[in-house]
Amino acid sequence: MSGVIELSIWQVALSYVFVLVVLSIIIKRGIRRERELLLASLRMTVQLILTGYVLTFIFETPSPWLTLLIVTFMVAYAIRTVFQKFKGRLSTPLKKTIAGAMAAGTFSCVFYFILVVVQIDPWYQPQYFIPLAGMMIGNSMTGISLGVKSLLDGMTTQRQLVEDALNLGATPKMATHDIINSTFDAAIMPTINSMLGMGVISLPGMMTGQILSGTAPTTAVMYQIAIMLGIMGAVSLTVILLLQFGYKSFFNDQDQLV
Repeated sequence: MSGVIELSIWQVALSYVFVLVVLSIIIKRGIRRERELLLASLRMTVQLILTGYVLTFIFETPSPWLTLLIVTFMVAYAIRTVFQKFKGRLSTPLKKTIAGAMAAGTFSCVFYFILVVVQIDPWYQPQYFIPLAGMMIGNSMTGISLGVKSLLDGMTTQRQLVEDALNLGATPKMATHDIINSTFDAAIMPTINSMLGMGVISLPGMMTGQILSGTAPTTAVMYQIAIMLGIMGAVSLTVILLLQFGYKSFFNDQDQLV
């Protein structure tokens, strides 16, 4: 296979034409998203450039502590992003549940994937650990964001149904059973949908990146199958941990809605 085609700064600059296209559309349509679009484009550029330099340093000087520090920072940043998205709507107990679910769900799935599935030696090789962990953490953040939104909306719109169930003698767990089920379904559906069209409608980012770097398509496919199953597991575990403990934050010690 031929080597990787490297992009120059000018070639990358040409891709910003797409930003101008979107900008012209939203201006013409009167959609006031100019600031968000420009800010997102700028932040993405700066963050990815900085990430490139940081990863170059980490790859050249592998360390278990540094790898764990980076992944911990990624998880913490994901948790912070969820908090900001629902600013003013989250109680302190629910925040603790979100943080615990994100940490427990992602770390357990990442380590299982690294140690059991891929069997990297040494396990802390940043070339594998950080990108694989990043995909699981990013998708788990999306899943838990959908879960939190659905849970908050469900507890608001179905508040009367929950109260009626409590008055009839149901426990908080029983009264919120349908809300939890619908929330879990809503949170994992995007992951399932992406799996349904994978390989036919789209080639996933990891697989595309490996193929572009010269990896054999069959090897790239094996990695993509494994990581997608890992992502599904991480999203599902993170969301179910959120729901199994998160619903309690809507009730007081007397099992009354707060």
